[in-house]
Amino acid sequence: MNNSRLLSVSIDVSKLDKSRFYKGQKGTYAILDIWVSDEPDKFGNDASVSETITKQEREAGAKKNYVGSGKKLYGWGSTPRSSTPKNDVINEEVPF
Repeated sequence: MNNSRLLSVSIDVSKLDKSRFYKGQKGTYAILDIWVSDEPDKFGNDASVSETITKQEREAGAKKNYVGSGKKLYGWGSTPRSSTPKNDVINEEVPF
């Protein structure tokens, strides 16, 4: 039995804090948290995306930097939704 689920997210990369990026063996990475809700919000989104903050930052009262949202598409126990983005996709290389 396949328990796969598909969540489509849209990220505003201009909101990412570049100082949090880190170099790995195969590229440059950002660590993100994706929160999936049981019910969609007023915009129809089932998920929110934010940059991960450390325990020390949370304890100091730092606010999460929300950078995107998402929708459940497949395997969530309901009818699949369209994955068509609302905006045109820009195929440009993003400088780091």
